[in-house]
Amino acid sequence: MESESRRLVVVTPSYARDYELCRDLNRSIDTWMPGDVRHHIVVPRIDLPLFRTLAGNRTVIHDVGEFLPSAMLKVPKLNMWVNIRRPWPPIRGWITQQLVKLSAAAALDADVVLLIDSDMVLVAPTELASFQQDGNLAMYRKPEAVHDGLPRHRLWLQSARSLLGLEPPESGNLTDYICWPCVWDAKTVRSMLRRVEDVTGMAWQSAIAAQLHFSEMMLYGVYVDEVQGGPPAETPHMKSISYSDETALSSAELGELLRAGSAGVLAVMISAKADIPKDVRSNALDDFAKYLANSHTGLDGGAS
Repeated sequence: MESESRRLVVVTPSYARDYELCRDLNRSIDTWMPGDVRHHIVVPRIDLPLFRTLAGNRTVIHDVGEFLPSAMLKVPKLNMWVNIRRPWPPIRGWITQQLVKLSAAAALDADVVLLIDSDMVLVAPTELASFQQDGNLAMYRKPEAVHDGLPRHRLWLQSARSLLGLEPPESGNLTDYICWPCVWDAKTVRSMLRRVEDVTGMAWQSAIAAQLHFSEMMLYGVYVDEVQGGPPAETPHMKSISYSDETALSSAELGELLRAGSAGVLAVMISAKADIPKDVRSNALDDFAKYLANSHTGLDGGAS
């Protein structure tokens, strides 16, 4: 019988600049996840030789072209793509990355897909049950978290609702669905993409690629909430410590940030755009892992 953990796979889009970060993530998956959970890393063709050094029984390296239509072509020397069937607007790199996540989640042989970006590492035991409540997959949703100070979030929600054939978002604070890491039900992803095609009358990749503002997590959350009638279980907790600012932190500041949110943490996301030196980042994460281990065994007074 297939084990429960084999129902779960991890997907990470990456590229050469983030190789060292992705390597650290891959090692943390080997350390903290069950041995039959596979890590699928998707990279541009030019970066395949570099990332193939990570390939193994648990790690599969994919060419990004496996998850994009043949009509979507990379622009040389730019982080940009062009859909030759709909060349304007060009597809920015971060939109392409979201297309890859959606395509991989729909195509891979898995029931549940855990999306983890390169600039995240696991720091505690993590399995399918880590994201379930009473056997049901718990979707991250935080009501009224999208306020006037988050205008891009509102644009992402507006785009998601349009793709799904729903009315524009109401005024006032709205629900946020963006989280790190992010867990999806694969069947739900496939039905959601069919809905996008039914609404737009075109291939879902083309419909999403044409968006100037888009969030794959907002699309999934809105679909589950307003088309499927809500998730079987939900949580307002990401189970991670996330630092998404583009300002570097000192070793002391980073250590303080990590310890402040240690209760129930499975992962840490420190944005690659913060340009924190690798040794500062690595030392802080090593110290935090020891801190968590001591907390769990009662040897340290920190949060459990």
